[in-house]
Amino acid sequence: MSNKIIVQGENFTIFVKEIKNKILSSQYEALKAVNKELINLYWDIGKNIVEKQDEFGWGKSVVKNLSDELQKEFVGIKGFSERNLWNMRNFYIEYKNNTKLQTLSAQIGWSHNVAIFQKCKDNLEREFYIKMVIKFGWTYRVLDNHIDNKSYEKFLLNQTNFDNTLVEKYKHQASLAVKDEYNFDFLELCDEYNERELEIGLINKIRQFLNEMGSDFAFLGNQYKLEVDDEEYFIDLLLYHRRLKSLIAIELKIGKFKPEYAGKMNFYLSVLNDTIKLPDENPSIGIIICKEKKRTTVDYALKESNQPIGVATYKLTKSLPNNLKGLLPTPGEISERLEKLLENNHQDDKSNMSE
Repeated sequence: MSNKIIVQGENFTIFVKEIKNKILSSQYEALKAVNKELINLYWDIGKNIVEKQDEFGWGKSVVKNLSDELQKEFVGIKGFSERNLWNMRNFYIEYKNNTKLQTLSAQIGWSHNVAIFQKCKDNLEREFYIKMVIKFGWTYRVLDNHIDNKSYEKFLLNQTNFDNTLVEKYKHQASLAVKDEYNFDFLELCDEYNERELEIGLINKIRQFLNEMGSDFAFLGNQYKLEVDDEEYFIDLLLYHRRLKSLIAIELKIGKFKPEYAGKMNFYLSVLNDTIKLPDENPSIGIIICKEKKRTTVDYALKESNQPIGVATYKLTKSLPNNLKGLLPTPGEISERLEKLLENNHQDDKSNMSE
């Protein structure tokens, strides 16, 4: 009799979980529907302002006058300020000739949209950030930080060997997890410093460091000890990526990238996979962060490696170096990469729903 009660209890718990998931899913769908209606409303208002200005030759004052009338009518309802009406007008002007961005923009919040169309002037860049918000649920602050830190350019330029070392399911997500350049502006370092001081600086500013790495990273330790044949080896920083379910080994170098760094990281990852990685976790990934690198040297160093490794640089300034701007892929290549990313995201979502 007691066994029967336990089984019923387990079944009931599963049943309750299923119902809760249905409710949460329904609430999420309802919120998405409300947001879509709001974005469509703002689109129509912006369109009407533009059309009436063209038709009647109205100047800038029409926006202020319209705002005054709307706020009188809809007392206590936010969103009809003069500034926001200008945002609606600009939103329509920026996206009226791009149906893809029109469709995508209805899937994210208004404040996110404003940040993207105001700060990003390239449509492929806008598409990238909208898709990142949709996929990863970035808050406005996280989005704003990514735009300021030029995550779009850094994602497109990043150097990894993931195409040859990771299964298809994880390639794109792993690529998003590695930037080409990290911004360590938050560090308070002297003009001259060593690798240990760089490491300690990052540990002392661990929150800012993890924010720069990305929202899915968790800190596991520094100078993480590995033992092989009675010898001790130490990984500068060991992180964990929750979405990838992978250990992330980070090596810090204050000078130029050298090919032997890839060999050392290859060794670390092999040991991590054999001795530290749990059975349900995915293969470990390495990130070598240097002060500078030669891109061709990196390509050759990673070419024959059988472990997933990325090589990045760090800067104490926010701007993307001018010599890298000319290395951005062509618009066609960017579109193809974004399409692959979105296609992979759909596959991830389907697999998550079936689990």
